[in-house]
Order: sequence, then C-alpha cells, then structure tokens
Amino acid sequence: MPSDGQSYVYNELLGRLVGFRLYSVQFVMDYVQLRFDGPTHDEPVLNCDVMPVVETEHGRVAPGATGYADALVALIEDSVVETAEAWGQGLRLQLTRGTLVVLPSVHDLEGPEIALLQGFQDERWMCWRPGEEAFEHMRDADPPS
Repeated sequence: MPSDGQSYVYNELLGRLVGFRLYSVQFVMDYVQLRFDGPTHDEPVLNCDVMPVVETEHGRVAPGATGYADALVALIEDSVVETAEAWGQGLRLQLTRGTLVVLPSVHDLEGPEIALLQGFQDERWMCWRPGEEAFEHMRDADPPS
C-alpha cells in the first residue's frame, strides 16, 4: 500500500514484476509463495493466500484439480511478460507459457488476505484484501474467522 499518502494506482507495484523470472513455487500449508528474480537486485515474493488459477494453452487448472501443482511448478523459469490488476478482475500475471489468475469467490477465502507482494529494495509492498482495490467487488464478503 502506498505509505507516503499517495492514492493507490492499480497495477503499479504488480507491474514491476514484468521482466522477472519465476524461480520458485513453494506450497506452505494453506497458501503458495511465488519467488522471482530478475533484472534488478529486488527479490519479489508474491504470497497467494488464495491459490491462483493456472491458464495455459491446454486450458485452465484450478486449485484442487488433478495436475494443479504440476501446472504451477511447470511455470518455473518463465518470465513475467505482462501483469494486470483491475476492479472485479483481480490479479493476472502473464508468464512466458501461462497465466496466473487470482480472482477468488467468497467461498475461496481462507483468511482476511488474498495476496501479499513484497521484496522490493525500496520496501514498497501491497496486501490485497476482500473489499479493497482490485477486490472491491467483494466488499460485502464476510471474511472467514
């Protein structure tokens, strides 16, 4: 979130991932951690408390589906070529061979956060929550307790 009083700009921080390579996918209990390296000394990490859907030329693979972990891990070494963040559309990271989409339904929520991006040297970070920014359409969602 902007810490200097500026208003939030969609895709500004997420867009900084363009040109970075996905080098690690770590499943940690009930979330997944995506680690990137790339053209700067930044070491961005995207924690997805809501598992992303994987879209490839062969179709969509949703969390819990057979082959989900394989589809996600197969994107390791791919570079981020485009990102998008929009109200009601969630987060999209287009990689070389697939796209990660974070757009949960109310039933997908496991806690009060959807995703967290951090690891930039300038200490900028963003935490996406239901009812805020790209997930404002979930404003009336009751977060799980």
